[in-house]
Amino acid sequence: MSDTCSASVGVIGSGAWGTALAAVAANAGNSVAIWSRNPQVVDDINNQHENALYLKGAALDPTIRATTDAKDLENADLLLLVTPSQHLRSVITPIKPLIDPDVPLVLCAKGVEISSGLLMSEMLEEVLPKNPLAVLSGPTFAIEVARDLPTAVTLACADAALGRKLANTLGSRAFRIYHSTDPVGAEIGGAVKNVIAIACGIVDGRQLGDNARAALITRGLSEIVQLGIAKGARRETLMGLAGMGDLTLTCTATQSRNYALGKALGSGEKLADYLKGRITVAEGLGSSKSVSALARKLQIDMPICNAICDVLHHQADIDQTIADLLARPQKAEF
Repeated sequence: MSDTCSASVGVIGSGAWGTALAAVAANAGNSVAIWSRNPQVVDDINNQHENALYLKGAALDPTIRATTDAKDLENADLLLLVTPSQHLRSVITPIKPLIDPDVPLVLCAKGVEISSGLLMSEMLEEVLPKNPLAVLSGPTFAIEVARDLPTAVTLACADAALGRKLANTLGSRAFRIYHSTDPVGAEIGGAVKNVIAIACGIVDGRQLGDNARAALITRGLSEIVQLGIAKGARRETLMGLAGMGDLTLTCTATQSRNYALGKALGSGEKLADYLKGRITVAEGLGSSKSVSALARKLQIDMPICNAICDVLHHQADIDQTIADLLARPQKAEF
């Protein structure tokens, strides 16, 4: 990657967030190509300059080029990986020969892989061990980012110089990037907050009040910090945009897919009925299972995440689960 700010940016993943980040990269003055497996999405972006399927209503820069051929990303200076976390390995592995080992990868998916228990960065180190890696995370809704509304995020990279270069390449007046050298912290914050957001949605659906939601957010942050520190993250990272910031947004806004999923369950809707026909992914659905498993492996007590895993994957009764959480012994806060 050159030292100039302008670059050729490849985006892998054409969902709402991938499309929004393509808009971000174009707004920053880069040439952008976005890869999609959906020919209709490609046609809409190239000809209508809109991703009507995943991000309807957001006008895209006409210079953004969409393609169904991964070979079109071969000459990119950097790649943004925006495929949902549980599918990232299966998407990246077949195109591995096309990715130059010197090209920086910016991980924009949030989650822990169910099959392996690995963070997305750990999984990428298995599949693409030579590529420099950074993590982009923070409090963001795709539609607001695509409309160039003010947003602040964390870009975390162990190589501080590369992190600054990537931040300069992707950042703009409205998309403010704060760089960090703690990618693990940025990942943990992004993965676990989705699970806590489902819990907050359930509280809303059950009409348990704002006090309960505030308690969940605060105790959920405690769980995030415990897991983060166990994985080598820094506490201050989890107090910042990629931790507390992302958690606050996802747990308080109804446009959050994870919050909306929890609210539907809390209101009495069955999980299968809610998911029927949906094309977007609530990352917390998969992450609840993998985060809970990782916590058990590391012998960390994460009662909120475990409770959400039980509700989503083990048919636990919501009211009984809430009662069990409230019956836990009182203890010191820290």
